[in-house]
Amino acid sequence: MPLEKYIRDIQGFPKEGILFKDITPLLIDPKARKKCLDILVSSLANKKIDKVIGVESRGFFFGMLIAQELNVGFIPVRKPNKLPYETISATYDLEYGTDTLEIHTDAIQKGDRILIHDDVLATGGTAKAVCELVERLGGEIVQCNFLMELTFLNGRAKIKGNEIFAAITY
Repeated sequence: MPLEKYIRDIQGFPKEGILFKDITPLLIDPKARKKCLDILVSSLANKKIDKVIGVESRGFFFGMLIAQELNVGFIPVRKPNKLPYETISATYDLEYGTDTLEIHTDAIQKGDRILIHDDVLATGGTAKAVCELVERLGGEIVQCNFLMELTFLNGRAKIKGNEIFAAITY
């Protein structure tokens, strides 16, 4: 079952010149969703993980499923002013501006072994910001885990030194 079959290309979203990879067909199909989860979890064999981070918002879908499968905690990393407790933040560059992500200050304890999950590794800005948040709170990054990687954008360069896995590569 090739997962690429369940990723729909949307031209010009969210702005002209962008080819958006829509994962909705993958989420709708239970067999494809399960296959994807199995692939993502299989990359974690023999790795000790204490908590899974899911990055807003599409990283929440499989991030929560991975945490459930591993029987570990789930940490949401969100856009500003979405988390109710004390937070720290990291700002990063986008192709069309900047953005900021936040995490609760008590989400990670020193030495926690963290899996970071997001839907796509593109330019690497988001992943780099999340890695920075984890490190500032004293967590150890076990792996950066993605549903898709757009290799032509070289996002790996921004998070080099971390183990990286993607279920699908373009």
